[in-house]
Amino acid sequence: MQRILIPYQVADAAAHDRPRGNLSDLYPRWLGARELLLHHRDPYSEEVTREIQAGYYGRRLDASRQNDPKDQQAFAYPLYVVFLLAPFVSAPFEALRIGFGWLLAVLTAGGVWLWLKALRWQSRCLVFVCTVLTLGSFPAVQGIKLQQLSLLISSLIAASLALLVSGQLFLAGVLLAVATVKPQLVFLLFAWLALWALSGWRSRQNFLWGFLSTITVLIVGAELLLPGWITEFRIAVSNYSHYTGGRSLLDVLLPAPLGRVFTALTFAMLIPVYRRFGRASAETRNFRLILALVLAVTVVVIPTFAPYNQLLLLPGIFLTVQYTTALWRRGALARLLVSMGTFLILWQWFAAISLTAASVVMSPHAVQQGWQLPLLTTVPIPLAVLSILTILAFEFANRTTKP
Repeated sequence: MQRILIPYQVADAAAHDRPRGNLSDLYPRWLGARELLLHHRDPYSEEVTREIQAGYYGRRLDASRQNDPKDQQAFAYPLYVVFLLAPFVSAPFEALRIGFGWLLAVLTAGGVWLWLKALRWQSRCLVFVCTVLTLGSFPAVQGIKLQQLSLLISSLIAASLALLVSGQLFLAGVLLAVATVKPQLVFLLFAWLALWALSGWRSRQNFLWGFLSTITVLIVGAELLLPGWITEFRIAVSNYSHYTGGRSLLDVLLPAPLGRVFTALTFAMLIPVYRRFGRASAETRNFRLILALVLAVTVVVIPTFAPYNQLLLLPGIFLTVQYTTALWRRGALARLLVSMGTFLILWQWFAAISLTAASVVMSPHAVQQGWQLPLLTTVPIPLAVLSILTILAFEFANRTTKP
């Protein structure tokens, strides 16, 4: 990232007169919250959007410039994200940016511990190794460099599910509601957990009460700050999908009609899984498998393809490692998928180490031409994890039906 990718991006931007400012995903949200809370300005307005562009890109975007970025960096979050940022709106952004980068690193490391806790698979050595590998993975490094709120949301989801497995259902619902500041990462998980809670209402209702009470407070509080914000948010999301393309991983891999068809099939795949495992207790391995499977489907189908979202695959990857022996005995297809998944994930480190070593003896221009090598397996990784978890679901179902 430091020796090859960023220098390449800087050189490429200069060659094409492409603006580069602070490039912090936190900045548009922070400035929008600052303008709303301190100056009572609408963060969804065009005037605030232009001010965001001036900080994020270094200047306002110009539609007449062919090489200018398409992403307008408008305030396209639910308004209640300002409640998370309210304590920091008076702080200088540069200081906040440095602190937030370290916070994301700490939260990501904590998220690894929480995922392993939720999976009930912990040892000091295991936590250490998984934390080092996660922090050294491209999704985590990219998310920290870009100050991506997805890393914060991933940690909130991990904390929510760890609480859920521990029986703290109300608090789990509260944290999942807070995580809806990025609704595309949470909607499928909440839908699943809502059905799960309804299927055992007497013992599980506290989860829904925690979620619904918190989300109500957030929405109503935001409405008091800016009446009519929901309509503005919907317009902002629609515009965002238009200027960014709104493409899912399947849309990247397949032509438009096929991408949508396979997205629908991926959703449909969850129906028999729910019928088989949907009422599983939170203490069981079946429940943990469902959580990993739903998060893997989320990464595949959400209309935003970005490597940093792949931190949601961590429970699926950890489950794969935990049950490698069972998968290996499942048959040739399972062994092939596990082998392919292992290669796809490990490739990023092999390629990055090789490029970094080459940068010692090769010219910067020459080595920068290979900047894409560590990212070659980024697209198929979620599909590999989803396929392995599907095989694991068959294994668990088979174990359940045996006398």
